[in-house]
Amino acid sequence: MFHAPHAFQRAPLPSATRESEPRPDAPATTADRPDQAAAAKRRDAYFDNAKYLAIVLVAVAHSWVPVMDGSRAARALYMVTYTFHMPAFIIISGYFSRSFDLSPAKVKRLVTGVAVPYVVFETGYSLFRRYVDDPDAPVSLTEPWYLTWFLAALFIWRLTTPIWQNLRHPLAVSLVIACLASFAPSIGDDLDLPRVLQFLPFFVLGLRLTPEHFRLVRRREVRILAVPLVLGAVVFAYWAAHRMQLGWFLRNSSAQDMGNPWWFGAVMTLALFGCAVLLTAAFLSWVPRRRMWFTVLGAGTICGYLLHGFMVKGVEYSGLVDRNEWLVSPTGLVLFSVVASAGVTLMCTPPVRRALRCVTEPDMDWAFRRDAARI
Repeated sequence: MFHAPHAFQRAPLPSATRESEPRPDAPATTADRPDQAAAAKRRDAYFDNAKYLAIVLVAVAHSWVPVMDGSRAARALYMVTYTFHMPAFIIISGYFSRSFDLSPAKVKRLVTGVAVPYVVFETGYSLFRRYVDDPDAPVSLTEPWYLTWFLAALFIWRLTTPIWQNLRHPLAVSLVIACLASFAPSIGDDLDLPRVLQFLPFFVLGLRLTPEHFRLVRRREVRILAVPLVLGAVVFAYWAAHRMQLGWFLRNSSAQDMGNPWWFGAVMTLALFGCAVLLTAAFLSWVPRRRMWFTVLGAGTICGYLLHGFMVKGVEYSGLVDRNEWLVSPTGLVLFSVVASAGVTLMCTPPVRRALRCVTEPDMDWAFRRDAARI
């Protein structure tokens, strides 16, 4: 988020219930195309607001990593944010993937909107890492680095959508798969498969949601209940800050890799899934329903997701924090949060979306049969 993240993406960084609906997890640059103005008008402000706020949380949480060492409060906030920011982004992506099938038009959209950006940005991040940090860093399309895992995951999740839509108990099956992935170190890192499988239940949950579920979480009672829920989560996270490993929130390692017994992976997978769903519901209950100044930015969250990694990693590789120890403080945490929020906001703006359209939503009619080209 992307990815994401969508992505945090798609995303962000980050298909719809009907073919004409905009895709909140895709580049969604329809507002910039006159022939698609009608589709742009049908965009739901609530989901665009949710995507933008989620991608800001993704960028801010990433920016905390270099400056939160030694701060118990910062670690607690990081844990709370990481519990739900990508799950929220993935749930929305799943919700808007409900009608995905293997029709030519949607396969084309999947390739141009997910696979192509993955190839471009995975290569870009690998070259960036090689140039500024590690001259020997590999360039590999099978080992997603940093943010690009979300695009690989979204590609796999979307391809399997018809399966989940036909199973009798898809969420239960996906949770079993996630639990198995949490204690199976032999899966390997190709396409960041451990993370793909452990985040899978959130995508499947999104597939099972209906508009009524989102109306339910927007009720006034839910917004009120969300306050003690989030406060309780922060208090618990502060208590657990130095007792829990952050790897549980990243979901990219097995229980054994983190020095725990195998069964602990299943317990933590189910516990974190429950916590993530509750916190995501709280987050969605607070998302504004009306158009806001940032609503238009929700259409560009995939750009914010994919680009903010260069900003975050650039600061990390520059040694800025090592040279300025005062940044590892509450002041530094606030400063990095503000800069990350402003940076990812600019990356979601229409001019950036238009500039990146060639890689986030390329016109590749030449590569597809005529029936796929007609979208």
